[in-house]
Amino acid sequence: MSSDPFSDILRFAKAETLVTGGFTAAGDWAIRFPVPERIKFFAVVKGHCWVRIDGEGDAVRFDTGDVGLLTARRSFVLASAPGVPPVDAMSLFSGAGREQATLGGGGEFAHIGGHVLLDPISGSLLADALPPWIHVGASSPQASTFRWLLDLLVEERSAPMPGSQLASAQLAQLLFIQVLRAHLNTANLVAPGWLRALGDPRIAPALQLMHGEPTRPWHLEELAAACAMSRTTFALHFRKVAGVAPLTYLSGWRMRLAERALREEKRPVSSIADSLGYASEGAFSTAFKRATGQSPRAYRLAAHEAIPE
Repeated sequence: MSSDPFSDILRFAKAETLVTGGFTAAGDWAIRFPVPERIKFFAVVKGHCWVRIDGEGDAVRFDTGDVGLLTARRSFVLASAPGVPPVDAMSLFSGAGREQATLGGGGEFAHIGGHVLLDPISGSLLADALPPWIHVGASSPQASTFRWLLDLLVEERSAPMPGSQLASAQLAQLLFIQVLRAHLNTANLVAPGWLRALGDPRIAPALQLMHGEPTRPWHLEELAAACAMSRTTFALHFRKVAGVAPLTYLSGWRMRLAERALREEKRPVSSIADSLGYASEGAFSTAFKRATGQSPRAYRLAAHEAIPE
């Protein structure tokens, strides 16, 4: 494992960002988008619009360079102004392979959007930690990075060159990571949990140690010392931001790794137990059942039976 907890979790969730389309518009316009099946992202690359998400109150203005990330299963409207009757996005983008659309002749406003794909099972670790809606404004500290990424995305999609498909995917992935980083910078507004913990520089050294060597039997004193805190201060602060005690966090991460190994690997349970630092298969099985409610073998069997043929 690496000593970069955030990268560990993105890899664990198998997060993959795809640009799926966009549109340009002019005059009065509005589009209603259906409930997304996946995490939805969109950005304004020219002009401004108003965004209203069902259940989120009044419309919010998006200016050039603003990026939104919608994790909730809610429909939403993009419009030139509040109150403009929307057309249905499905009819606007209907047609095999149609990724772009033009309203009112286009030219005044431009939008680009896509989805974030997550593993159906392990992806819940990330999806469940995100708020229903994230809006990162062009005035954020990451503004210049967002602008650079969006400009490159538009260039790659408007004048396809060799490798444009892969380049667009990589740029979209970087955009997603920047959105999450911007969200972490508002850690005081984030609910206690692993996501808020990753944004807290005071406990970053402890998280790096635990993710760097998750199989090691870390002691509270070692982790506290790495953060230059007393044991009591460290334990209290860690619980405040992560929602759990430090060693409980470590145990939870080990169980996530165990679940993935049981789903994706054919190694014996005893080998997985050893690789995660447990003294015996019995000790691992007891810990796993306490955490998941199933024995490792029962979990593996159920996971394999759930895979469609």
